[in-house]
Amino acid sequence: MKAITRVFDLLRHNLENFPKDEFISGKVNGGWKKYSTHFFCDTTDQLSKGLTTLGIKKGSRVAVISPNRPEWNICDYAIMQLGAYQIPLYPTLAENDIKFIIENAEISIVFASDEALFKKLSTVNKTLNNPVLIYTLNKVDGANHWEELIAIGKVTDVNLDTYREQVTKDDILTIIYTSGTTGTPKGVMLTHNNLVQNFEKSSILLPEGVLTALSFLPLSHIFERMVSYLYAYCGVAVYYAESMDTIVADIQEVKPNTFSTVPRLLEKVYDKIMEKGKDLKGIKRGIFFWSLALAEKFDHNKGWWYNFKLAIARKLVFKKWQEALGGNILVLVSGGAALNARLNRIFWAAGMPVFEGYGLTETSPVITVNHFGATMFGTVGSVIEGVEIKIAEDGEILTRGHHVMKGYYLRDDLTAESIDNNGWFHTGDIGEIVNGKFLKITDRKKEIFKTTGGKYIAPQMLENRYKESPLIEQIMVLGENRKFPAALIVPTFAALKTWCDKKGIPYTTNEEMICNEQVLDKYNRTIAILGADFGKWEQVKRFALLSKEFSIDGGELTPKLSLKRKVILEKNNNIIEKIYKDAENHKS
Repeated sequence: MKAITRVFDLLRHNLENFPKDEFISGKVNGGWKKYSTHFFCDTTDQLSKGLTTLGIKKGSRVAVISPNRPEWNICDYAIMQLGAYQIPLYPTLAENDIKFIIENAEISIVFASDEALFKKLSTVNKTLNNPVLIYTLNKVDGANHWEELIAIGKVTDVNLDTYREQVTKDDILTIIYTSGTTGTPKGVMLTHNNLVQNFEKSSILLPEGVLTALSFLPLSHIFERMVSYLYAYCGVAVYYAESMDTIVADIQEVKPNTFSTVPRLLEKVYDKIMEKGKDLKGIKRGIFFWSLALAEKFDHNKGWWYNFKLAIARKLVFKKWQEALGGNILVLVSGGAALNARLNRIFWAAGMPVFEGYGLTETSPVITVNHFGATMFGTVGSVIEGVEIKIAEDGEILTRGHHVMKGYYLRDDLTAESIDNNGWFHTGDIGEIVNGKFLKITDRKKEIFKTTGGKYIAPQMLENRYKESPLIEQIMVLGENRKFPAALIVPTFAALKTWCDKKGIPYTTNEEMICNEQVLDKYNRTIAILGADFGKWEQVKRFALLSKEFSIDGGELTPKLSLKRKVILEKNNNIIEKIYKDAENHKS
């Protein structure tokens, strides 16, 4: 088997080792559009040749703005095998951010998914000194269609090997602009070697027998993009869900062996199962909660008696949980946020192992990951091969190795701030190493705040605990330079409605229910119970319920669904001031 040194070597790798009729498939209008390995590779080459007629070569910059679809991958490989840089743009980006990235990265061509994104780009184009050439993946009136380039490529006599041979493992593959929670986007330069090493060393995640994967996290983010390369490396067929709203139905159709996810999706699956469990009666209800209690104690080293009882629970209860996720899951991969250890144990007990990992865009992304034979609940696993970590004196996690970015594009100052003279990248996360091997994340360095009493608060740790309640959809803990921590809470309104119905409370509107005294009392008790194990100075003393979810479009979430704390604080300033003013009035 020939060594893979550049990401586009994966195409040859699949043609030689895993040719299949369904290499990558996407769901469109309820039906699957499937690409065989040969057709995918041929189309990629034709698009590359078409791009050469527009002057695209090594060092050129081409962007893709699109939800997940097979065409995203074709564009990606077609760009990279010419030695050009692929710059992914989140479809949800605001026009001013798109303008900044296009100008900063000196992008010349953009592939846009549909009419809405074409119109957004056309508006941006009017403000640019050097407008970009736009090609759409869907047919749009008045727009260049990407198949025009493919058709040109079919009749263009170009030896693509002359382009491929110019690309080395240390050349830039992509510039990914991280939105961050504040400031202008930063362009993270990742090389072919960054990604090749990352997917090769992360392949320990997938056991034998993984043949199909469902994908729904955005390819624009480095996590899912690396995972897509990992699937290609391991010969796994990929199916793209039609949308976030169709995931459940798509899972039932594909019946995948694996998918990568964020903890919130697993929490929602668990919450729905719990709702059904609570509605059971008699012996069925008893068996359900006996199985759940057993699952919460799951450990890899339990004896035969525990495993005997677990086998019964899996047959009577957990088999239905497996069927809810298609029935063929061999492994799940979780990233992007902390996964609750209790929830992880439950999924493992149900026969669906979840491996939690950790990394950043700047680290390609995987630094550490749990895997078969080396898993510890409550941690993000051990380092992948070729990677080092250490904990600085202030608790910050530092890392060094093949995964660390080349730097921030045109920002040597920021690069020097984040990568020290010894090659250690400063992650901005706080953590500790458990048992000399497993990394545990405790919080973001920049998000830890201090109360007026001089006590330090790690908000993410608190938020993850409070989100264990099925009634809490989103929560942000705050309180910098205040006397005590408070929180903004977005209820899970479907669960709240169910609770109100059971309590005989007439449900009117979300806006009215967050002011209802019985509802507020319920949340008060929930917050008190979940926060009981924390120190008194850490416990949330007051909160406000919000009627509208934090969202990417609303500006409160980053594209990877992290809280933009500064934005949320500014938007809800009046509510926050009222929380603390009411506390003072109550005290007096």
